[in-house]
Amino acid sequence: MTLKKVRRMAATILKCGISRVWMDPTAIEELSTLITRNDVRVAIKGGAIKKKPIYATSRARANIIKIKKRKGRKSGQGTRKGGKYSIITRKERWIRQIRAIRDELKILKNSGAIDKHTYRLFYKRSKAGIIKSRAHLRLHLKVEGKLRGN
Repeated sequence: MTLKKVRRMAATILKCGISRVWMDPTAIEELSTLITRNDVRVAIKGGAIKKKPIYATSRARANIIKIKKRKGRKSGQGTRKGGKYSIITRKERWIRQIRAIRDELKILKNSGAIDKHTYRLFYKRSKAGIIKSRAHLRLHLKVEGKLRGN
């Protein structure tokens, strides 16, 4: 049998690619006489055929960087590529902003600091984009004299 077929059989037995099969150059004539899969298995046990190790780029440095990014490092101006909204989109920014304001409005309404009419008025104002943050909401409420108790 040709060495190509022996190599292919060895690859299936060793569960690897054909390029990772190593054949002993001194035992080439004996390897070319192999016929069955069992013969190939015997040659593998004998050490005439081996599986080469995988040589790949180490992921160690990449993993260290990934851990640092999870902690919040490596996200400064020098790292960013793209425009203003490439990291956090306009929509994502709006969602974060509006949820914070609406949470604050609910807290104020449930605690009795504002009544339901004021709640509805400021809910609509926040939806219109007039109110930008929790602090801005409290400032508007104090200026208009709608905030009770706090």
